[in-house]
This record gives sequence, C-alpha cells and structure tokens, in this order.
Amino acid sequence: MDEKLKTGTTTVGIVCQDGIVLGADLRATSGNMIVDKEAIKIVQISDSIAVTFAGVVSDIQLITKLITAEIKLKEIRTGKKITLKATANLLGNMVYSTIRNPYFPGIAHFLMGGIDIDGFHLYDIYPDGSVTLKKDYVSSGSGSVFAYGVLEIKYNPALTVNDGVKLVRQAINAALQRDSASGQGIRIVTITKAGLKEHSIQKVSYELK
Repeated sequence: MDEKLKTGTTTVGIVCQDGIVLGADLRATSGNMIVDKEAIKIVQISDSIAVTFAGVVSDIQLITKLITAEIKLKEIRTGKKITLKATANLLGNMVYSTIRNPYFPGIAHFLMGGIDIDGFHLYDIYPDGSVTLKKDYVSSGSGSVFAYGVLEIKYNPALTVNDGVKLVRQAINAALQRDSASGQGIRIVTITKAGLKEHSIQKVSYELK
C-alpha cells in the first residue's frame, strides 16, 4: 500500500485567562517527502470553535467537514448555540467510529478550543476517540515531545492571550528545530470574547543561496 499523506505535525493548545491559543506548523509529509509547505492545520468549525489536527489528511478533511455540518444542523434544530462539551463529544464519536473501521482505519488527533456560555475550554480528542478536557495545555503530533518541554517550564495559568501567543510560538519552534516531520513555519489562532482571529503566520525560509 502506498504511504498515506500525513500532516507530520506539531500542534499546541493552551488555556489563558482571557482566551484560548491554538498553534500548528505548516508542513505535510508523505513518508520522507515534504508534499505541502503551507498546510492549514487549524480550521474554524463554528463562529466560536476551532480545531487543530494531526494524522492522515484524508481522514481529517472528511471529519472536519462532517463536524462543521453537524454543528450547523444541531444549532438550526435547537435554535441555540452548541456547547463545547457537546461538540467535543460529537467529534470524539466520529473519530471513534473511524478508527474502528476494520478495513481502512482512520487516524486523526484533534485539539479543540473555543468559547461558550460557560467560558473558554480546550479539549484533546485522541485518535482512539477519547475526549479529555484540558485545564492548561496540550500538544499533539510527532513534534509534541519537544513542545511539551517548553510548555512544562514556561506555562502559567495567569498568561494573557498575548503572552500565550509568544509561548505557543516558542513551543512549536522547539519542535521545528528537532522534528523532521514538522516545519516551514507556524500558524497561530486565538479565541477570545471578541471572536476567532488568525493572530500570526511565521514562515521559515529554506532558500538555497
């Protein structure tokens, strides 16, 4: 079987006192080959929720389309905004059903951040379909071990979103230095009461001179 296109990946999510910060690198790989240098690994699935992802690209694309549609349907049917907890559980069920496919099991790891009537929340939706609420920070992907090294030392629950952006950038940059499947740059999205904002895109130049 041909090697699947994977995002390689380092993604990070942190909880700040005034919002959520999500970050990811820009590299997608197939085996040892870099096939995309501007991969989008943070996707908005509603006006107040975004997800990062790591895993097999085709599985991720399908699941994100399905969860976006399901959120809209539920909000239309109920006439009110869906909660982060309900959304995380819905996404977890989708991931669970995909990984249990006996013929072509899907592999996708999501970090979900957003805001609802109860405040800001960050969830880790693992490739086995399990859903975990994170009170501080979480990282996923092949470079996560390097990102965790920075987060363990520098994370503070009193961080503002502006400080959180700097920390997420530092954590992902540590992975870019050591993980060959992560690279090209860093994309950061913030979620506050003002809404979702693409806060920063920092690209790394590999030009030959």
